[in-house]
Amino acid sequence: MPVFYGTEVESALLLGTAQYPSPAILAEAFRASRAGIATVSLRREQGGGQDFWALVAGLGARLLPNTAGCHTVKEAVTTAHMARELFDTRWIKLEVIGHTDTLQPDVFALLEAARILTDEGFEVFPYCTEDLTVCGRLLDAGCAVLMPWGAPIGSGRGLNNLWGLRALRAHFPEVPLVVDAGIGLPSHAAQAMELGFDAVLLNTAVAKAGDPVAMARAMALAVEAGRAACRADPMEPRDMAAPSTPVIGKAFLA
Repeated sequence: MPVFYGTEVESALLLGTAQYPSPAILAEAFRASRAGIATVSLRREQGGGQDFWALVAGLGARLLPNTAGCHTVKEAVTTAHMARELFDTRWIKLEVIGHTDTLQPDVFALLEAARILTDEGFEVFPYCTEDLTVCGRLLDAGCAVLMPWGAPIGSGRGLNNLWGLRALRAHFPEVPLVVDAGIGLPSHAAQAMELGFDAVLLNTAVAKAGDPVAMARAMALAVEAGRAACRADPMEPRDMAAPSTPVIGKAFLA
């Protein structure tokens, strides 16, 4: 099971709480997903009021508030402080958006905000790219978890840079890594786990599915399958065919 900042989480699936058709479907999808962590935006919570807070508190998952929608260091840090007071947790998923169309993180502002928040006692989960230098600087700033994107938020395109994600896993073998954003299908989630990542975070793929509950269940199974496959030490791909049936002992016709 993944361990984040010394806390073991029962599931490798992290699930967001936005955009569901109804509160009832949100709750049912979480039960089907068996997600160990629920991400929640402070702005979303304010919009839903106490009813929404009561709902997410009853999901049975640990809460990870985020700074979704923030575009500056000041805005992200202020939102993180408000989230800590409201949710009574030092955990914060740090998002500082740098590009409006792709929702790519502003890695310079992200690093600055991460330094400030870790110095102030937060346990930061930074939404970042798979860039090795950026990720190394985030670790130096005090982050003990990295959350590289698979593809742009809400795009459902899966893992756009397999080489980069593999390199990240290889360079930081002891660091908890979570693929965050871009997951659209269970096969994408399984692929991330097969690469050796510790967990997957998604939202839109479940919330916007025709049947969110069924998709949540499928994602849970995919994460489990991917993790099991990684631990099974899968075969390496080959360029040439290799017979699966041995030819030794084969009958020959005279």
